[in-house]
Amino acid sequence: MLDQAVGSWLDDLASSAPAPGGGAGAAMNAAVGASLVAMVCNLTIGKPRYAAHEELMTEALAQATGLRDRALRLVGEDAAAFGAVAAAYQLPKGTEDEKAARTQAIQAALGEAAAVPLRIAATAAEITDVAGRILAGANVNVISDVGVAAASARAAIEGAALNVEVNLAAMNDEAARTAIGEELRRYAGSAAAADQIVAAVRERISR
Repeated sequence: MLDQAVGSWLDDLASSAPAPGGGAGAAMNAAVGASLVAMVCNLTIGKPRYAAHEELMTEALAQATGLRDRALRLVGEDAAAFGAVAAAYQLPKGTEDEKAARTQAIQAALGEAAAVPLRIAATAAEITDVAGRILAGANVNVISDVGVAAASARAAIEGAALNVEVNLAAMNDEAARTAIGEELRRYAGSAAAADQIVAAVRERISR
């Protein structure tokens, strides 16, 4: 994804190919959210009116840039993880040994296919946190973009959660399913926080 034009990637997303899919789309939403946070920081840093927030904005810019890069890597990782699941299902199953090897390969691939969107959700949760921290000191001319960043991060969390859940449903390892499910639930609070940021932005716009 890092070397692919956005239009070309969207063509791939819209095609009949199974990957990239929803998980990669969730990661892209996270990347958009992080990019918008960075944009707000860039349009706030250096403005005398916001000098009191300069240090926070500089730190947030660095964090948002790193999160954007991570999210873009996850776009590709999600597509690769899905490809591994599809390949595992294509393994031969003519003998008992082949069936056992195929089942083992499928379960291992499903575990990674659940782990990648879990990392997407974690990344989006961090983006939400940064968006919340810059809200008070952001350049008022781009305050709406803080809200869009939070909304994008929320979409990433929800999309990632769906992709975690669909893989968990096919996993046999109950301990792994429980651990992954518990971690996923930690990000529900970030989705709620994103909603609060959007509401706060709307309130400030309406003043």
